[in-house]
Amino acid sequence: MIEQDVLDAGLGDADDDDFDLEEAFDSQLPDHRYLDREVSWLAFNQRVLELAEDPALPALERANFLAIFASNLDEFFMVRVAGLKRRIVTGLAVPTNVGRAPADVLADISAESHLLQLRHAAAWTEQVRPALADAGIEILTYEALTDDERATLYEYFQAQVFPVLMPLAVDPAHPFPYISGLSLNLAIRIRNARTGRQEFARLKVPPMLPRFVDLPAEGSAVRRLPLEDLISNHLDDLFPGMEVLDHHAFRLTRNEDVMIEEDESENLIQALEAELLRRRFGPPIRLEITDDMDDVTLDLLITELDITAQEVYRLPGPLDLRGLFDLSRIDRPDLRFKPHLPTTTTAFQPGDNNSRPDIFAAIRKGDVLVHHPYESFATSVQAFLEQAAKDPHVLAIKQTLYRTSGDSPIVQALIDAAESGKQVLALVEVKARFDEANNIVWARKLEKAGVHVVYGLVGLKTHCKLVNVIREEDGVLRSYSHIGTGNYNPKTSRIYEDFGLFTVDDQVGRDLTRLFNELSGYAIEKKFKRLLVAPLHLRKGLLRLIDKERRNALAGKKARVRIKVNSMVDEQIIDALYRASQAGVKVEVWVRGICSLKPGVEGMSENITVRSILGRYLEHSRLFLFEGDGDPEVYIGSADMMHRNLDRRVEALVRVTAPAHVKELTDLFDLAMSDSTSSWHLGPDGTWTRHNVDEHGKLLLDMQDKTMSSVQRRRRARAVR
Repeated sequence: MIEQDVLDAGLGDADDDDFDLEEAFDSQLPDHRYLDREVSWLAFNQRVLELAEDPALPALERANFLAIFASNLDEFFMVRVAGLKRRIVTGLAVPTNVGRAPADVLADISAESHLLQLRHAAAWTEQVRPALADAGIEILTYEALTDDERATLYEYFQAQVFPVLMPLAVDPAHPFPYISGLSLNLAIRIRNARTGRQEFARLKVPPMLPRFVDLPAEGSAVRRLPLEDLISNHLDDLFPGMEVLDHHAFRLTRNEDVMIEEDESENLIQALEAELLRRRFGPPIRLEITDDMDDVTLDLLITELDITAQEVYRLPGPLDLRGLFDLSRIDRPDLRFKPHLPTTTTAFQPGDNNSRPDIFAAIRKGDVLVHHPYESFATSVQAFLEQAAKDPHVLAIKQTLYRTSGDSPIVQALIDAAESGKQVLALVEVKARFDEANNIVWARKLEKAGVHVVYGLVGLKTHCKLVNVIREEDGVLRSYSHIGTGNYNPKTSRIYEDFGLFTVDDQVGRDLTRLFNELSGYAIEKKFKRLLVAPLHLRKGLLRLIDKERRNALAGKKARVRIKVNSMVDEQIIDALYRASQAGVKVEVWVRGICSLKPGVEGMSENITVRSILGRYLEHSRLFLFEGDGDPEVYIGSADMMHRNLDRRVEALVRVTAPAHVKELTDLFDLAMSDSTSSWHLGPDGTWTRHNVDEHGKLLLDMQDKTMSSVQRRRRARAVR
């Protein structure tokens, strides 16, 4: 086992001995300078909801954003709210990042979540559902069906639904059943016709069946009925000889955050499997009910589930709108975003005779920067690994795997490489939240194929996205490297916006070799040349770069800081940005989710601008651009500005050096921050305001559409040359 003092000796970054942390932090900053991170996350999900409420968007895309909102909120409760509640219950509560007691923050979360869930339900019933109906897609109630339609559905119910239903009675002989997290259920009150006694039963809506049942329709029209509506109207078949008095839908959310004490476990896989089993029985943290549920049923649920009234969410309309993801199978391209066709980056284009490109030869000509999903993952990252697996000159492949898809061609390429006799190392992060079970399966499959599978360093998640391919060329070993901002997942690469850098640079190759040695063995490496690596020195490296801009501004030199991340929470980074702003540095932060930084506060952050962009793609890349008085330093990588990324994860940023790539990233930032681009602007009070129309009511530019056009235009221009 690697001891903590060994950990503390490694995972360094480029030389930063010239940086004095205390000197950089010598100025005072006001108290109450952060925004609450949990409330900020809810504001992010509100931005998702605003997309669903936007009548300018296609109707099926609006339904999809409603499903995303619901899924996001589920995870927020399962992890963030559950963590707060756990700390309160165990007495380990500490003040939040804004100095408030967790119990107070929990109350704020509850109040805001109630409002958001009501708004979410109203968006479906009053806006999106009618918009779908106007477009020929009707989500009906049972009462709206004709007798013939009911008869047809009854046949379906008997043949496809009834056999898999499992009603569970609650009486002296049958204790209250276990309610699984996120399951949709019916609470049913019945009267025994023989004894006259009232009873309670729980019926789980089968999750393996389609959430919406198709109804006969003419032409292109689509008509569907929610599954729970069909079931609830045939309860008499489930309780013959009983009188069904009432029924109501409910849904429970449980604490499903995984807690692993690795120091006490000799086998991480076995410990994680046991924890995944325990996860199913986590304590309840939220109870969603329909607004017509009677007090008798509700009191029973509250008592049996040991949940508080504050954790009950009474909602109009159907529960669990994640089910709207099912509508994605409807073939109505006119109700979706106009499709984008990913291109193959110019460097990896087929030859003149349409021959298969030589990825290694292309990388030898110069670094290749790929922007997904505008540029294809399959013809870049996947092709790179598949060629490496088949190439007889490739001796070894080393890769980190944080999240990947089932039937992954990435995993298959590693298996093919191992089976062909190459040395293959896969660093599988089995603790990737909610992908743990999937990653265990792939880890074992890789091991059986002869891949050297390791699980990283004790106490640290390995979150960096790295591939290192060692190839023999004319008796010399060369390193071909890929450093990315996103997971090696072909499926999410179609909807997650990410960058990846391919390079044959010797410094990067040596850096990755040292880093993989440290992750898989007992090597201790303090310095890297072209990488910034967490957990020890990435924070200090970024603080050094920010402070360099501060000092440049004070000296009258050109200075600017631009950061794109998913979350901006870390107090030291935020404070450094405040100090840079105070010195006159223009700071631009492009954040998708949480932002605890307060922009536009006089005397502290009046030079800081914060924008957020949400759309068809999930903005996922992390970019760091520093002006450097005309000699910019630009990095891409895997790290967000959060404590966990900087202190408890292995992260890596790589410096982008090619002038064309620096310009590409700079131009992208210019576009995102432009007042002509549709985005949300953060105010000093934490309020996000959407700016999507100009003063004449004309829609502002969609950055993702513009980026796709720019990538395609750039490819055509290079092809002409």
